[in-house]
Amino acid sequence: MNAVQVEQKSYEMPPREGLSIAHFLTVADLDRSARYYEKVFGARILSMGDGNAPPYLQLANIWMILNVGGGPTPDKPTVTLSVPDPNHINSFMNFRVADIQACYELWKSRGAEFITPPIPKYGEIRCYIRDPDGYIIEVGQSTDLTYG
Repeated sequence: MNAVQVEQKSYEMPPREGLSIAHFLTVADLDRSARYYEKVFGARILSMGDGNAPPYLQLANIWMILNVGGGPTPDKPTVTLSVPDPNHINSFMNFRVADIQACYELWKSRGAEFITPPIPKYGEIRCYIRDPDGYIIEVGQSTDLTYG
């Protein structure tokens, strides 16, 4: 069990009370994707799953669930899960970093495939990574704007 302390509240997965949130990715190969997030970003593999349970990872301040796609199930009778079309994405993870150039060099050396190098854009410098299933991950460093 792992916990994150935010505003005097402790978040853990699975939660003993309240709410915890995990980012779910539909992937083609569970082991490949788990090892990718572990190698490139330093995610901690909490469980590789057993039987019908999917792998759980801890990546910085989020939890991730990886699972293969599939057809409808009784609890989602009209939904099919599949890996994304790499050119038609409707959501992505956003990593905010303190030093984008250092992250770019480190993650590239670990096998991350960047779409472009970091590029200045209003109030930030950013670039995007494609994971093995085609998901994009935005990496951004704020420059002159404060968020909060």
